[in-house]
Amino acid sequence: MRFLVIVSTLVLAVVAAAPAGGGGWATVGFEPLPDGTKAGETWRPTIFVKQHGVTPLSGLQPVVTIEEADSEASATFYAEPGSEAGVYEADVVFPDPGEWRVTILSGFGDSQVSYGPVAIGSPGIDGHSRPYPLLGLGGVAIAVLGALGLFAARRSRRLSPARG
Repeated sequence: MRFLVIVSTLVLAVVAAAPAGGGGWATVGFEPLPDGTKAGETWRPTIFVKQHGVTPLSGLQPVVTIEEADSEASATFYAEPGSEAGVYEADVVFPDPGEWRVTILSGFGDSQVSYGPVAIGSPGIDGHSRPYPLLGLGGVAIAVLGALGLFAARRSRRLSPARG
């Protein structure tokens, strides 16, 4: 009889504790992806947190962590509430070009989402990356003018026979 009371008490404790732990998860999503972002530029993801994937969760402070794949470099950015319930925004700046991983912690339990690695490019002239910066329209114009100048210089240097 005593054994039956102890087992019944344990079963009752487990059954009573199960609902207390239920409902403790959320989904985390974000947009846009950081693809095409350059080092030093601000990437501004919009983060969506929904309990059970349905109900928007307010009053959280999601955290965006970026980690460089080839080193131990990392940075953390805190998101602020957006204009709607369950929507948050963060200003994220990748300090260096390279391969980076992005992890967003929702601020609700262990709910998180990870993305990457993503290639973050080098900033080029005017903050844009170009493989050959001088091959823009200005570079083409310079090349054409240079070729015309070279042609004209060679043409004017042609030797002509002396007249006598």
